[in-house]
Amino acid sequence: MFKESVIKVEMENNILILSKKLLVDLETAHKRFQHSKEEGARGDFHSEVKPFADEVKLSADAWRKSAGQWIRENNPKNLHANQIETAADYLEVISVQAFFPETSKKRFLDQIQSVEFILNSMIIAVEKARQ
Repeated sequence: MFKESVIKVEMENNILILSKKLLVDLETAHKRFQHSKEEGARGDFHSEVKPFADEVKLSADAWRKSAGQWIRENNPKNLHANQIETAADYLEVISVQAFFPETSKKRFLDQIQSVEFILNSMIIAVEKARQ
């Protein structure tokens, strides 16, 4: 029992850390997108796009796994495993599209808003479950 509760606490800590990191990554992507739109310039694939996208993918994949498992085990209200999958997929797309001025502004901002909502909902759900 003790070991299980330690594992659960570690998983929850991991989810909170990753969720907050991904929120920062979203903000970075948003700023980069604004820069791309204003300047009309694409990011350099090898020095900018790929390193950022790879970092976001690593975090998003780890978050997808931990958050998905936590949701299946805790069944929080108003948060479902398919939302985690969608958010993680959007994160990967956002991390690349941020560097291209031809990206649709409406779609990009809608995806950011959706991911931000899900990440914040996950943080709230984990913190609520701890009380």
